[in-house]
Amino acid sequence: MNTPALTYVYAVTQPTGDLAAALPALHGIGRAALRLLASAAPAGTSADGSGQLAFVAADVPERDFNETALKRHFEDLEWLEYVARAHHDVVQAVAAHAAVLPLRMATVYQDDHRARRALTAQHEAFARRLDQLRAQTEYGVKIYTKPATATATGRPPADEPAEDISPGKAYLRARKAQHHTREAVYEQAQHAARTIEAIAARHTTQRVRHAPQRGALTAGQENLLNDAYLVPDDQAEEFRAAITDAARQFPGLHIEVTGPWAPYSFATPPPEPAAAQSSPDGPPSGTQPP
Repeated sequence: MNTPALTYVYAVTQPTGDLAAALPALHGIGRAALRLLASAAPAGTSADGSGQLAFVAADVPERDFNETALKRHFEDLEWLEYVARAHHDVVQAVAAHAAVLPLRMATVYQDDHRARRALTAQHEAFARRLDQLRAQTEYGVKIYTKPATATATGRPPADEPAEDISPGKAYLRARKAQHHTREAVYEQAQHAARTIEAIAARHTTQRVRHAPQRGALTAGQENLLNDAYLVPDDQAEEFRAAITDAARQFPGLHIEVTGPWAPYSFATPPPEPAAAQSSPDGPPSGTQPP
């Protein structure tokens, strides 16, 4: 007896010969085979299919991806990590062979017919955004500093006898030293952020500011800046080199460039002024890369 399945879609892309050749070797969640679900050809699509869009899709078990199951799974960090990683791997693999618009993790449809219908309905919005992202790649820039540590011990200066300082005075001295150290690091981070913004103005087309990361993702460091940039492919090497060079000016910070990523942070266009905003029927938002 076959297990009931839903259609899981990973991304929007444009079918190419290169992608068609690579697809049989790629797999999705649960090692499921990937397939392209093409939209109905819109008016103006050329005979060779250019301008046509497709969902990158695969089957997933209905028992794990129906609405009730997803609510339960979203509280299971191990399951979430696996699905997020598998989703990311598919999007990155497709991006190596064709322009790609990542979709939100766990975007599912009842079947291929309904997925195609949704793709056709949003064809114009998807095509417009895909064109805006073409030949551009996402890079992340993060600024870290370690939290204040006990570098200031509260010990008296060398010329002050140790017995002349009380425990309370030592504690207050240590707290004051830590406060000054932390302020100096934050000032340096602000300077670094301004330097990065100046570099980005020369080499990037869009920026998304994500919330600083917390917990295990920071490996014991404090994340002060967590930005994503959309970088034209012909500017990528210069952008990375410029950030790496600038980082040497800030020895008290760890400045990290991540990527290249598929454009997760730019799957939806930047917000427009309130009076000019379009309907909410545009592409689903992407997810931030790991």
